[in-house]
Amino acid sequence: MDKLLIKGGRQLSGTVEISGAKNAALPLMASTILCKGETVLWNIPNLRDIETMSEVLANMGADISIEGGGLRINTDTLINKEAPYELVKTMRASVLTLGPMVARFGCAKVSLPGGCAIGARPINLHLMGLEKMGAEITLSQGYVVAKAKRLKGATIYCDISTVTGTENLMMAAALAKGRTVIENAAREPEVEDLANALIKMGANISGIGTTTIEIEGVDELRPIEYKIIPDRIETGTFISIAGITGSNILIKNCHYGHVLAIAEKLRETGIIISEEQGGIRVIGPTPGALHPTDVKTLPYPGFPTDMQAQFIALASLAAGTSIVKETIFENRYMHVAELRRMGANIEIEDNIATVRGVKRLLGAPVMATDLRASASLVVAALAAEGETLIDRIYHLDRGYEKIEDKISALGGNIQRIRQSGTV
Repeated sequence: MDKLLIKGGRQLSGTVEISGAKNAALPLMASTILCKGETVLWNIPNLRDIETMSEVLANMGADISIEGGGLRINTDTLINKEAPYELVKTMRASVLTLGPMVARFGCAKVSLPGGCAIGARPINLHLMGLEKMGAEITLSQGYVVAKAKRLKGATIYCDISTVTGTENLMMAAALAKGRTVIENAAREPEVEDLANALIKMGANISGIGTTTIEIEGVDELRPIEYKIIPDRIETGTFISIAGITGSNILIKNCHYGHVLAIAEKLRETGIIISEEQGGIRVIGPTPGALHPTDVKTLPYPGFPTDMQAQFIALASLAAGTSIVKETIFENRYMHVAELRRMGANIEIEDNIATVRGVKRLLGAPVMATDLRASASLVVAALAAEGETLIDRIYHLDRGYEKIEDKISALGGNIQRIRQSGTV
């Protein structure tokens, strides 16, 4: 499998363009199941997860093509109402096909999802909500089977804020009979993006961006053209890269409002972050001048769990001790062991990481364990002395589009080593 070889210790400079948000693109792709005709999605990132979702939809009979920079999905020919294990096992977002399928066709069969090994992420709230809307749910041989003549509106309270759960139920409710209310709904920008796209398709949705979303079901939806929001986690990752390397970078095609919590917390480390015409300017402090600070991951608009690993990499070189509390996922500190191989001083107790800054990190062979862990190793490697070889970067390819090309364009020394051993 491919690896990344990074020679660290360089200051970077220039401009980087942020790609479309993977976590917005995937539910939008699933939403095309709700209507007939051709939907065109713009600003789609070229990622493995996008390919997987395309394969899931193609397996159902959709006609998918990339034309003129847009992803075209024609759902006139959908016939198969199953998302098989062979595809779903690699990406848990495939479960987002469940709500749209049962809403449009009255039945769906979706394999229980896979994805990153960062702790239990059950779909019980998805299933509870669909049952409240009148679906009959059965579990058989690793598959969820949902059936309903037509879903009916219901009031659904989510015990915890769930992004994919909110998205799945919102899509299902768009074609349900009557009014659905989702209480304690997720507020993430990706949820808002899906809601805005559904409204453009003809859905009746209110409460977008709040914890109470109301959907008045309609009889049918229409295909649309829609531009996906930029990826806020990629934006945050490049802020971290600029900060840890003491670089001056302009980040373009980003949404400053979506990264406020990230920006405010990273400013506490001494990074200068300012909004300017055309993007966000990030200037990192001189080496050794990063300040320690504490972070607690929270649902949006709090500090995102998907930035926790990158922050720990940054804090590893701060002049003092930082405390990180992970409240969203258990088992999301697997990157710590790899950062320790590079000289980081990090202790874990339950869901709290104590990061004692060191004067330098040293390049080493390391292994990526999940998507954001991969990103944290890239962040650390760019500041480390010597060479770092990152293995299992297929995780990285699930969420970052051509990251080595973007870093190279900024002056970073990074290259992909292909399976054959070639660069």
